[in-house]
Amino acid sequence: MATITYVEFNGTEHAVQVADGVSLMEGALGNGVPGIDGDCGGNAACATCHVYIDPAWEAKTGEKSELECDMLDLADGLQDNSRLACQIKASADLDGLIVRMPATQH
Repeated sequence: MATITYVEFNGTEHAVQVADGVSLMEGALGNGVPGIDGDCGGNAACATCHVYIDPAWEAKTGEKSELECDMLDLADGLQDNSRLACQIKASADLDGLIVRMPATQH
């Protein structure tokens, strides 16, 4: 289990427990965190779970797949540290991770 802190664009923080193996998108949705929509249900077929990962955590969150990169190209506010929350699985290694959300999810 990992404590993940989701930070809304307006600065509001939501620290929640996410079970090992559960995606960060599912963790947000299951804990009522606003700002992550997950319209495709976690299939990397949209970009409505777009988040920003602190560069210090990038190695622990894994590599972006080609599919994820393609979907991120559709996201508003794309940055080098952009990820799809549906493609990152919680684990003890991610305990304390802070993810930030863009202004919109499109």
